[in-house]
Amino acid sequence: MAESPVSAAPAPAFGARQLLYVGTGSLGVMFMPMWSQWLRTSYPQLEVRTVITRSAEQFVTRTALTVFSGSEILVDAWPDEPRPKALHVELAQWPDAVVIQPASFHFVSRLALGMADTPVLLALQCTQAAVAVAPALPPGGHDSPAYRRHIEALAERPNVVVIPPTTGRSVTTGRMEASVAAPLSEVLARTEQLRLQMLAQSGREER
Repeated sequence: MAESPVSAAPAPAFGARQLLYVGTGSLGVMFMPMWSQWLRTSYPQLEVRTVITRSAEQFVTRTALTVFSGSEILVDAWPDEPRPKALHVELAQWPDAVVIQPASFHFVSRLALGMADTPVLLALQCTQAAVAVAPALPPGGHDSPAYRRHIEALAERPNVVVIPPTTGRSVTTGRMEASVAAPLSEVLARTEQLRLQMLAQSGREER
């Protein structure tokens, strides 16, 4: 994972206007600032709201993300101060599309089980937007029976697509036995396929 996957990444057609971009506690989240800059450059008309989990802060800082994204970074935690609008409702209703990249084993499990103990998880359980999940797993994670069940459960949701990870080198063992999240460019392409499919099924047209 030492080499950035962002270099020369293609920019697929992407028609969403408002994207919720979520990063979780996996080592690959360290590339999120560079992906954020790639989004700004590749899709200048796209509005992006970025959220990271508490565990993601072990690998990436809000300062770096703010600099590269050019916008406020939210943390997936209930606000200490009162807000005029409920954060989870905003995050559920605002986006045309949602991307979780990378999605840790823990986050995938909580999402699949219907957990709603953070603003993002509650929003994802309620949103009608297209949601793309790009898992990143430790050695052995891909073959875990629990992970397999969670992926099957997510696949049953009509507004969710799971993009399989690719084989990568574990920084712990040094062997090619980890599962690395798919590049954001690939995730966006799959998100757009799902979004257009959902529009066609609902009989709606692009605004």
